[in-house]
Amino acid sequence: MKIILTFTLLMIPGVVSSISVTGYSGGGVTITCKYNRGYTANEKYFCKGQWPTKCSDLIRTDIKDKWINDGRFSLHDDTRSAVLEVEIRNLREEDSGMYYCVVDRLLFKDSYTEVNLKVIRDQQIGSVRGYSGGNVIINYKYEMKLKDPLIDICNTAANKCFPVIITNRAAEWEQDRRFSVHDDRSAGLLRVFIRDLNENDSGEYKITVKVSEEYSFFSEFNLIIRDDGCCVKSISLSAAAGGSVNISCKYPQSHISDVKFLCWRSGADLCAEETSVKESRRWSPEGKIQLYDDREEQLLTGSISHVTEQDSEYWCGVQSDQGHKSFITRVLIHVTGTDDFLTDVNHNTIKIINLYYYKFLLQLMVFIQ
Repeated sequence: MKIILTFTLLMIPGVVSSISVTGYSGGGVTITCKYNRGYTANEKYFCKGQWPTKCSDLIRTDIKDKWINDGRFSLHDDTRSAVLEVEIRNLREEDSGMYYCVVDRLLFKDSYTEVNLKVIRDQQIGSVRGYSGGNVIINYKYEMKLKDPLIDICNTAANKCFPVIITNRAAEWEQDRRFSVHDDRSAGLLRVFIRDLNENDSGEYKITVKVSEEYSFFSEFNLIIRDDGCCVKSISLSAAAGGSVNISCKYPQSHISDVKFLCWRSGADLCAEETSVKESRRWSPEGKIQLYDDREEQLLTGSISHVTEQDSEYWCGVQSDQGHKSFITRVLIHVTGTDDFLTDVNHNTIKIINLYYYKFLLQLMVFIQ
């Protein structure tokens, strides 16, 4: 009786499930399609078009428990979990449409999972340049508002992944060793911060955002880390409390046309406040920090006024057109004479108070007379 029941269930055709998937042009998606465990030995395929007569095969496999690649498409028939995993890379807007994960059943109608893919135009990360001893911030923009997404950052060449779980609704930085992630959900922007760079960090990376058990979207980028001889990694300066200090940072020739910036670091926040300059040989607007970019000399200079003990660490860096930031030179400021400065301020304050008090007494005496 049990054998007859199983045979009857295997004969039932139709949709196993339906999945809605969103991806971004230039990036990719990974789709997970479940199938009946009775079909682990069957051939599987992935097709696009109108089911069943106009669905063109994109990739097909009878190999089990191993990824199979064909152009932009990959298949993995995981027989232990009875799922077919599909990966599509280098997405284009014209890839939008209806797809099917299909179990090829020789004697019966094929069983399938319907996949409705929507591809949104977006600017991908591309290549990111950083420098040994520095840091980078990489921007990844997406439109979906996700609740507590699971994010993986993988060095694909080294086969190392750094999972970061975003659970804080306030979208603060979440840290895992040298990697931090900031998920700005209102802006649909994921920022990845990698600190203490070295040349071994160079390679292909993949940021994966898991939307559900059924699919995830990802973006791949090339991280290039150099030890450029033009630029010092760290400089130390001294300044008197309440005074000003001048800074000077070289940058590589490849960044001549990029925006230059000076970031103030406060605690765990790498860039609590930032001042930038976009034009050559023109000062940034007046403020506590003023910058001047001499592109012919590849030199960023500037002045920090009203220095306090909090002004202990800054970073000189460059920002690409995509908004990625490379922090090149660390600027450490030793603030001197803080106690003397505060003492002078207190003494001057007391003198002013005493002066007003004496004036008040004199006026009171005149009034009494």
